Amino acid sequence: MAATRQPPGTTAPALGTWPTPPRDVNGPVRLGRKTKLLVRRLVAGDVAVIDHLDIDRVSAEELIAAGAAAVLNCRASTSGTYPNLGPQLLVEAGVLLIDLPDDSLFHSLSDGDAVTVRTASPDTRGDVLYKGRPLVSGVVLDVARVRAETEARRREIGDALERFAHNTIEHMREERELLAGRIDLPRFRTDFRDRSALVVVRGVDHQRDLRALRPFIRDTHPVLVAVDGGADALLEAGFTPNMIVGDMDSASEPALLAARDGKTELVVHSYPDGRAPGRRRLEELGVPFKLVPAPGTSQDVAMLIAAEKGARLIVTVGSQFNLVEFLDRNRKGMSSTFLTRLRIGEILVDAKGVSRLYRPMPGLAPLVVVIVAGLIALIAVVWITPALRDVVDLLWLKLQLLFGSGG
Repeated sequence: MAATRQPPGTTAPALGTWPTPPRDVNGPVRLGRKTKLLVRRLVAGDVAVIDHLDIDRVSAEELIAAGAAAVLNCRASTSGTYPNLGPQLLVEAGVLLIDLPDDSLFHSLSDGDAVTVRTASPDTRGDVLYKGRPLVSGVVLDVARVRAETEARRREIGDALERFAHNTIEHMREERELLAGRIDLPRFRTDFRDRSALVVVRGVDHQRDLRALRPFIRDTHPVLVAVDGGADALLEAGFTPNMIVGDMDSASEPALLAARDGKTELVVHSYPDGRAPGRRRLEELGVPFKLVPAPGTSQDVAMLIAAEKGARLIVTVGSQFNLVEFLDRNRKGMSSTFLTRLRIGEILVDAKGVSRLYRPMPGLAPLVVVIVAGLIALIAVVWITPALRDVVDLLWLKLQLLFGSGG
């Protein structure tokens, strides 16, 4: 779980309680219907206005890391369909979370407007004020309430599993190409043959996993494949992706511009009918790219490219790897990812497994340090031992005579 950050200008409530005096959060508002894009613009103390049904763990961790003082959600932070962890992480970190009845704030406010978010106990309502004028009221999600709802959803998880299984069966019927490997792939410049491939997705613990995989990357030089925002995760870790796959909505411009000098290959994932929302952005940037029409998600396409092009091992970073994480994403596309994993399972491993099993080879630097330390110790011993100095002098004289006579 991300480290607790106390938003500026607020006093954190104790876990499981809510403050009795009124609590005001003041700050500039930032509006974004896509949370993964909004978090890039947030700074500590901002009030985030989002449109996010069932806030997932990854989005919550990013909002906390960005320092959001309050999160105003125009949709239900927890719809009750499954025990999503996002709301609990936010409120336990001291972030004020309010569910609003509609998206009117997107029309009545602009980025940077200074607002006040006011709550008072025992009322569970929260008011949003602009220039002293109330704009909208919503429901405050406090720690006790969120924990109780999450626990209730855990007891009802059977329904969520049934829906997930039904959706998976539908994908098996509709997306046979994904499972049968009948997706037409262009010729890529990136060489996967008999190499390991590291597929990086902006997801759960992706930054920590990348740090743990540094020895593996250093020793094996895998093909680095980023899925959209995973490109920036690689750049932040000091690596340049060999390939970026996705609809290109969350990869930063610097990451995409690396394609101009040939460092990175761009692959736009389009719908099976050929529509490609990411094509226009790359055309405006003037960078080369290839188009892959395919069902499923962009991470499915990234893994299938690696498998079809001959990768001997595929390591995933930040991707969903168990059923709880699949449900936490709460997207229909996750069923296709589940099926893709079934298809390429024999060469697929999660980053956590690699970091636990891989034993890094010693680098050149430690070896040099050991050799130099040994030489220094040997010289010191010879220097303080007169008998050894005489032996060294004799050997040196013989070497001079030997090479002198040979000349």
